[in-house]
Amino acid sequence: MWGEPAGQGWTQVGELLLALVLCSLIGLERELRQKSAGLRTHTLVGVGAALFLLVSKYGFTDVLTKDLVVLDPSRVAAQIVSGVGFIGGGLIFVRRDVVRGLTTAAVVWMSVAVGCACAAGLPLLALVVTGAHFLVVYGYPPLLRLVTRSRPANTVVRVVYRDGEGVLRAILELATRQGYAVEHAVTERRPPDGIADEDHRATLVRVPGLIDLRLRLVGPRQVTELLTALADQAGVMSVETGDEDLGELDA
Repeated sequence: MWGEPAGQGWTQVGELLLALVLCSLIGLERELRQKSAGLRTHTLVGVGAALFLLVSKYGFTDVLTKDLVVLDPSRVAAQIVSGVGFIGGGLIFVRRDVVRGLTTAAVVWMSVAVGCACAAGLPLLALVVTGAHFLVVYGYPPLLRLVTRSRPANTVVRVVYRDGEGVLRAILELATRQGYAVEHAVTERRPPDGIADEDHRATLVRVPGLIDLRLRLVGPRQVTELLTALADQAGVMSVETGDEDLGELDA
């Protein structure tokens, strides 16, 4: 076709179109979940990987001769696997010791594999892996919740309350009443707040002492009811939950 090396006929065009469709479906799922890499990214990396593999298979046939040149057709394709790592690495970031973006980076890697399978003439495998992607992202979360529903979970709760009003006793009673066991607790007294007047001279303002309480609780995974009850407790100033304080509690 067009006097060029073999490998750019309608068969290869069909393989590229199949890569386009399958990787677009994977990217659409990421786009609907509002991930950092969405429809365009997954489609482009998948179709690009498919083209690289086709180039690796057919792009050097015009320089091959029986006696002078010997090429390994897998060399270009092999670099796709390592090259996509740069894209995946850019999607992973760490914030306050919490790693995010791992799943999206893995999906980009899978989109590349699907594109390569399409270009390699393995459409059945590409279709199966695409279906496996949707099985994992939509089927595994409810299955995981079902399996782990009866298992207790560790939850870190941070409560700021006014000192001298018996709030700590009420907090512990609320947690125990809702099925939680206190595994670890850390309290810290906050100093009085300071403000500056118009002349920027610091002026101390006496306020009731505040206690910063951090609890590691073992119990039900859903902590919404507990957080609501704590927020409604008299003397409680703020309530929050998260994993960022685990290291401080262990220190």
